[in-house]
Amino acid sequence: QVQLVESGGGLVQAGDSLRLSCAGSGRTFGWDAMGWFRQAPGKEREFVAAINWNGGSTQYADSVKGRFTISRDNAKNTVYLQMNSLKPEDTAVYYCATSRTLDWGPPRYWGQGTQVTVSS
Repeated sequence: QVQLVESGGGLVQAGDSLRLSCAGSGRTFGWDAMGWFRQAPGKEREFVAAINWNGGSTQYADSVKGRFTISRDNAKNTVYLQMNSLKPEDTAVYYCATSRTLDWGPPRYWGQGTQVTVSS
């Protein structure tokens, strides 16, 4: 059974940093592109960042470019989201996902999410 488990969320102040982790189990994700999404209360889930299977290509939403960095460690079956200079508008539940393709595509599997709250 494929599972994605996020961790690392929490309550921080504006300007702080957090690193989210997403550990995969049930299969090796080394051949899969991975992504991060977020959903704020009352809003639709939105794309945040994605990384291809070997980390050679990344994509970011304009709202997080220059502040967030996605990376992966295939030996640990884990993808990370380093979030710097956090803003209150970054408050959301953050989900990781995999498209099960080498390069990013429509997500097929999702984690359960981790809450990130940024206070002003």
